[in-house]
Amino acid sequence: MDHQYLAWPFFDDRHRELASHLGAWAARHLAHAGHDGDVDAQCRSLVRDLGAAGWLRHAVAGTAYGGATEAIDTRAICLLRETLAWHHGLADFAFAMQGLGSGAISLAGTHAQRSRWLPPVAKGAALAAFALSEPEAGSDVAALRCAARDDGDAYVIDGEKTWISNGGIADVYVLFARTGEAPGSRGISAFVVEAGTPGFEIAERIDVIAPHPLARLRFDGCRVPKANRLGEPGEGFKIAMRTLDVFRTSVAAAALGFGRRALHEGLARARARQMFGQRLADFQLTQAKLAQMATTIDSAALLTYRAAWLRDQGRTVTREAAMAKMAATEGAQQVIDAAVQLWGGAGVVHGNVVESLYREIRALRIYEGATEVQQLIIGRDLLKEA
Repeated sequence: MDHQYLAWPFFDDRHRELASHLGAWAARHLAHAGHDGDVDAQCRSLVRDLGAAGWLRHAVAGTAYGGATEAIDTRAICLLRETLAWHHGLADFAFAMQGLGSGAISLAGTHAQRSRWLPPVAKGAALAAFALSEPEAGSDVAALRCAARDDGDAYVIDGEKTWISNGGIADVYVLFARTGEAPGSRGISAFVVEAGTPGFEIAERIDVIAPHPLARLRFDGCRVPKANRLGEPGEGFKIAMRTLDVFRTSVAAAALGFGRRALHEGLARARARQMFGQRLADFQLTQAKLAQMATTIDSAALLTYRAAWLRDQGRTVTREAAMAKMAATEGAQQVIDAAVQLWGGAGVVHGNVVESLYREIRALRIYEGATEVQQLIIGRDLLKEA
């Protein structure tokens, strides 16, 4: 993997050292492959391996709770996701969900809550999940219907969640439910729900084109202690958005990893493929395609690490993160499609790296805010500023 971009001023020496060590580890332990076989078992195994190697420490905040740093280092998370995605799509997913699933606990949890749930996540001993989306509330989070009713020393939760990554294998779910303090987004609270809690069941497992653990969750009279509420009542929407502001930028980084791998595979194919008495690389059309691929990747990388750097400086990066996610995911889709074209018929054979990348990238343009939502965020922020 080419790390020339680490010379950019966005990074400190610790980031360069992290990328070097992770790259060496990934080259030894990971190989890009399709997700055939038992995906649940693969995901659990990857989480254990990432935890044992110490990489999951970067997914949580607070050294007292197993984290690598006191605050989440956005640039480190992005470098981790980019490198893991280059090597193995499911490894990137496994790392990302440990961060996203526990992010609200890192950001809004009390000392007792963080002490209880973060160390096992950082060690890879417990899997985490982020339960926000519902059948009728995906991009429109304020429309969610899952409700949590105050009942003495507990909340009683009723409703459904869907498209929940790690659904069915997670040990800890951060759930967002309507508590009714105010209309819309101001009446939502955040809770930690542990797997096995009575009234909580996995209603359906969902298969997607790049398989990973995914499920629809059902809650029917599920009692959760008040000690499991994160933050104050009605603060759930803000907690969810703060969490997404951190990890939305890392989605862009994962797309970069997929895109960089596609360019790598495209270059290898162009140099090796013989046709019409010369190499595929000798055609000007091929050179133009490779040039566009490389420029698209570097453009997205600049936006991605700008957003990560700004957040690590304490800046609000809602617009910058949206720009990064939109540019990186849409750009990576174009780059991967170009790589498939360079491979020709071999590029759509199941098991080929570019075929796997083609399936991996598609969901990134949807989850954690579809491209159209990012456009709305950017446009509204520009108008507000003007």
